[in-house]
Amino acid sequence: MKLYLMQLGSATGGSPVPGYLIQTDDGRNILVDSGYPQDRYGEGGAYPADSWIVTRLAQIGLTPDDIDMVVCTHMDHDHAGSHDHFPNAEFVVQDEHLKAAREMPRFQSIREHWDNPQLNYRTVSGDTELVPGVELIGTSGHVPGHQSVLVRLPQTGPVLLAIDAIPHNFDGFTPETRPTGTFDNDVEGTRRSTRKLVDLAEREGVTLMIYGHDTERWQPLKKMPEYYE
Repeated sequence: MKLYLMQLGSATGGSPVPGYLIQTDDGRNILVDSGYPQDRYGEGGAYPADSWIVTRLAQIGLTPDDIDMVVCTHMDHDHAGSHDHFPNAEFVVQDEHLKAAREMPRFQSIREHWDNPQLNYRTVSGDTELVPGVELIGTSGHVPGHQSVLVRLPQTGPVLLAIDAIPHNFDGFTPETRPTGTFDNDVEGTRRSTRKLVDLAEREGVTLMIYGHDTERWQPLKKMPEYYE
C-alpha cells in the first residue's frame, strides 16, 4: 500500500490545502478530498495550474477514470470543489455529513460540484473499515459528520490523516484546551474529536499524524511523486 500527499493550493495565511491518494495492494486508487473547484487554478485563478487535483494525479500517470473511490472528509470548498471530475468513482461520506451539507449554508457555494446527480454516494455511520488497511474515523465537530482517515502502511506504520478535526499542531495544549477557529461548527465536539484522535494515535502506535492545514509540519513531508509505503 502507498500513500501520496498532494498540495492542492493554499488556505488563509498561506497554509497548505492537502489531498491524498491511497493505492492499495490489489490495485485500487482511493482519493481523499479533491481540493478547490477547477476555476480556482491557472490563469485568472488563485493557485498554479499544476496544483489542481487532476493535474497532480497526472504526475504519476493517473486520470480521473483511474480513481475507484473518493473519501469525502467534508464538503468545505477546499475539500470537495473538484468532486465532479470523478464521475466514475464511488464517493464515501458520513451519513450525518451528507444530510448536513445539503442543509447548511456554508456548503452551498460549491454545491454544484459535490451534489452532482452523476456522482455515486455511499454513506457510512461512524468508524468504518473502508478496505483492509484503511479506516474512516468519525470526527464530528469542525462540521457535523466530519471524518478522518487511518492508513496502515506496511513500512511506515499507521498514518493518521486528521484533516480538519485537527488542522494545526497544538503543542502546549491538551485536546480539551486546544485553540479552535471560527470555522469549527461545534467547539466542544471539535475538542472531543481531538481527544478521540489523540487516544487512537496512542493506542494504534501511529507513526505519523498529518494535520489538516499545518504549514510547519507539512513542509518536510514527502509530496507526490514521492510516497509513503
